[in-house]
Amino acid sequence: MTLHSINSPDDLKKLTREELPALADELRQFILDSVSKTGGHLSSNLGTVELSIALHYVFDTPRDRIVWDVGHQSYPHKILTGRRDQMHTLRQFKGLSGFPHRSESEFDAFGTGHSSTSISAAMGMARAFQTKGERQVAVAVIGDSAMTGGMAFEAMNNAGVYDDLPLVVILNDNDMSISPAVGALNRHLARLLSGNIYSATKKGIDSVLSIAPPLREFAKRLEDHAKGMVSPSTIFQEFGFNYFGPIDGHDLDALIPMLQNVRRLALEGRGPQFLHVVTKKGQGYELAEADPVLYHGPSKFDPEQGVKKSLTSKKTFTQVFGEWLCDMAHADPLLVGITPAMREGSGLVDFEKNFPKRYYDVGIAEQHAVTFAAGMACEGMKPVVAIYSTFLQRAYDQLIHDVALQDLPVLFALDRAGLVGADGATHAGAYDIPFLRCIPNMLVMTPADEAECRDLLTTAFHQPHPSAVRYPRGSGVGTIPSTELRTVPLGKGEIRRQSTAPSGERVAILAFGTLLYSALEVAEGINASVANMRFVKPLDVDLIKSLAADHDYFVTVEDGAIQGGAGSACLEALSALDIHKPLLQLGLPDVFVEHGDYQLLMTKCGLDVEGMTNSIKQRFPAIFSANSVVSGK
Repeated sequence: MTLHSINSPDDLKKLTREELPALADELRQFILDSVSKTGGHLSSNLGTVELSIALHYVFDTPRDRIVWDVGHQSYPHKILTGRRDQMHTLRQFKGLSGFPHRSESEFDAFGTGHSSTSISAAMGMARAFQTKGERQVAVAVIGDSAMTGGMAFEAMNNAGVYDDLPLVVILNDNDMSISPAVGALNRHLARLLSGNIYSATKKGIDSVLSIAPPLREFAKRLEDHAKGMVSPSTIFQEFGFNYFGPIDGHDLDALIPMLQNVRRLALEGRGPQFLHVVTKKGQGYELAEADPVLYHGPSKFDPEQGVKKSLTSKKTFTQVFGEWLCDMAHADPLLVGITPAMREGSGLVDFEKNFPKRYYDVGIAEQHAVTFAAGMACEGMKPVVAIYSTFLQRAYDQLIHDVALQDLPVLFALDRAGLVGADGATHAGAYDIPFLRCIPNMLVMTPADEAECRDLLTTAFHQPHPSAVRYPRGSGVGTIPSTELRTVPLGKGEIRRQSTAPSGERVAILAFGTLLYSALEVAEGINASVANMRFVKPLDVDLIKSLAADHDYFVTVEDGAIQGGAGSACLEALSALDIHKPLLQLGLPDVFVEHGDYQLLMTKCGLDVEGMTNSIKQRFPAIFSANSVVSGK
């Protein structure tokens, strides 16, 4: 077992080239066995086994820096850099992160989780090496879909002006992100692969000139110029990179000498190098090769049987949104659906099938998605942007400047609001309430369950202003949505439980989102009133004022950041009303909450029933007298 002797890249370098293919087979099998037990990203990691081996075999890591774009394909890298025996803890609380993490290993040069950042980061490292007079190379490994992000092109545009930059960019071209890749760049890369004009032409020239060495040498000196004439690879060359490829990313005999060459050129000051490798998602595991989308990020499964569909009868919020989108599209021909490369994740598969001319996947380009929606809204269309909460952060300027400032009716369906469990801090939707509610013209809605999610989506869609409906990953309590397209009164909450405590001891819990049901459990124990607020903006100030008339204490509950969140909005409302009542804010703490089981993380944050009850008791001890009705006291 070669793999078990590899605890660092130094051990890897002791192997002969002939031993590496067997190592690749072992590594691929280890990844399959490991991920099937923990869950995690599978297809992408099976596709980068040989590339990871070749990188650590050739480059002087960790001195040479490797930056993995997004980082969900870095499991082989983790295993080869001393973390093999920790892989059973992957994505679990206090265990290995599913992404590169600088505090986890010196080999994780840059923390990632979002796409299109690697070239910028690696360029920054390369320039730092030069400034300090150090002889090192920075490597960015970026997928073809991450290349659709404008930030990648901004970085290449900047890097190309430094003709001695020790930077290597490796394009991992697998024709996929999570969904199939889209856009003109994808077509450009496909043309590079189909027929491979340059390779075929070069082979023909070599054959003709093989009998005339002087002519062949002359032709070789003209190769760079000729390449530009006969190959469509010039998009990268025009950015100032030396382009090589495409080559087979699963062929170690091709990868290793090519990586040795580009590293040498980078160290010699020959400028930024660009290597185009072609890989296959799911490589080596037939089921994942056949359906790389299904095996992108599976939960635990039996490798022999494959991933089985969930038998749960409850619909996820994502499914509720997808069904609503199709129903609303039938009702309104002006609706269009827009997603930044998250067709499956955001629930747009059926919408694309049923309304292909009204479906837009713009690639991993959140900024473009938002401004593109704004342009459509200017012409009377009704755009619905389906986007994860954490990815909307990437388009904040566009949200403010291009949508809200012009008061355009764009609906943002924010999936993965709140904590997301095993994906961790990079994917948590913790900040959308604070960063949305401070924007003029913006409406922010927080459904408590699946049925209310559909109703609030309908309500938001009919507003002549920008709006956001935020909902979490997975299922809620299982309420069945109406088949109708119902609305609720804008900016109006509802009382869900009325306290019977005596005057002077009454607590009102203002719940935003799915924590309403936990709040109701808490209220049963402490005899509190509960309001389902529904709207963060416009806030139901009248309801707060009414509760303040006969309640003595307030508690706000939300699954987002406390600072600037819904609780802060309630404090501001009480202050504006000149009402002075104690208020306890419960929500996510002022830390980056790491990966782990969702329920465990909520408990750690004090947002389970017991944690919220204890927080209320500690904040308002006077009301829990011997005569108070408190469960478990």
